[in-house]
Amino acid sequence: MEIPEAQSVDSESSTTSNEFENIHSCKLSTSSSVKAGSASTSGVHELLECPVCTNSMYPPIHQCPNGHTLCSSCKARVHNHCPTCRQELGNIRCLALEKVAESLELPCKYQNLGCSEIFPYYSKLKHEQLCRFRPYNCPYAGSECLVTGDIPMLVAHLKNDHKVDMHDGCTFNHRYVKSNPHEVENATWMLTVFNCFGHHFCLHFEAFLLGVTPVYMAFLRFMGDENEAKNFSYSLEVGGNGRKLIWQGVPRSIRDSHKKVRDSYDGLVIHRSMALFFSNGTRQELKLRVTGRIWREQ
Repeated sequence: MEIPEAQSVDSESSTTSNEFENIHSCKLSTSSSVKAGSASTSGVHELLECPVCTNSMYPPIHQCPNGHTLCSSCKARVHNHCPTCRQELGNIRCLALEKVAESLELPCKYQNLGCSEIFPYYSKLKHEQLCRFRPYNCPYAGSECLVTGDIPMLVAHLKNDHKVDMHDGCTFNHRYVKSNPHEVENATWMLTVFNCFGHHFCLHFEAFLLGVTPVYMAFLRFMGDENEAKNFSYSLEVGGNGRKLIWQGVPRSIRDSHKKVRDSYDGLVIHRSMALFFSNGTRQELKLRVTGRIWREQ
């Protein structure tokens, strides 16, 4: 999300006398609130919280004729009427509050998770979108799981709530059997989590349609940030009937969504015709054995 830079009062075009009075009103009420809060920024931060969505407000900050403020996203949502007093909003800017925000320095909202950085108000949101301490999304692909948390919490969540298989070790050997290989759906086969080198890795096996062609795909994701993921590599191998396909790559961080990784085809992709050829030459049953390993780069 791109945050617009605050504009100074000088850049604002001419206003009507009524708008000027309301901007002045906002300035007075803001100033009194700042004084009441002494040197603390917490009171000012509350002033910068949109009463509709409760998110922090960024320019343009709108106000009604009575001085009530809200963010630009919610202005359209409330059909241009103040949610507090029901007055029509018009196009009045609360320039004073925007200037107050420009002078603030606030800690990252992930401070309790370990981030010690302090940022100017208008830089804070950009940092928080990429903060390395921000929670991770659940990597389970079988449903739109909304759970977020740190890695230990997500590992326990995958085990207890999604009943994912957990393994210790850096090698894998999985066999997938499908009695009717002509029934290919956009569905996850399985997710297995490996504890390896003191980190956790998610091994995905899937069947989906690539256009109109059924394919099978295996790929690995790292439960951590991208910079850490680059310290590891992995290989996947599938074969049969004297033939073999080998994939070697770098695990993707779970910061990248499962769909993003899958849709980039960053893994071992096997077309159904080839998969059936690997299945001992029979086209009546799909039997795939996928092996592989994870290693740390020197």
